Amino acid sequence: MNKPPRIEEVTVTEPAGLVIRWTTGETMQADIGDWMLRFALLEPLKDSEVFKKARVGWYGHSVEWSEDIELGADQLYTRCKAQAGEPSPEEFNEWMKRNDLSLSTAAEALGMTRRMITHYRTGSKRIPRNIWLACIGWEILKHKHAA
Repeated sequence: MNKPPRIEEVTVTEPAGLVIRWTTGETMQADIGDWMLRFALLEPLKDSEVFKKARVGWYGHSVEWSEDIELGADQLYTRCKAQAGEPSPEEFNEWMKRNDLSLSTAAEALGMTRRMITHYRTGSKRIPRNIWLACIGWEILKHKHAA
């Protein structure tokens, strides 16, 4: 993701959930319980009193609990998208790379503007499900015709 969306608001849902409102207008949930178990730096968050102190970090670029504990917006946005079953900007970028598409050729393939492709690549606008399905269908047809 080139420029991840920023966090506007964060709300804690115990035991390890965050509800995050993004600058894209999306509100999504992220469960970080597995991260709290896996990464020693996040171990203090197992204490519910510490976890409840989650707040929006510097200019919305993170969620922080203290000066020593924070998670970046890019990591959280990717996690939110994955847990919601929605395509992420990383997946969109991978689709473009896999198919050797530039901004112009991706826009042409999907029948949209380069500007919208840029929004999807950077995460500044969410990727609608119908657009993601069009990407998948386009790729399948491309490979079917190549065979």
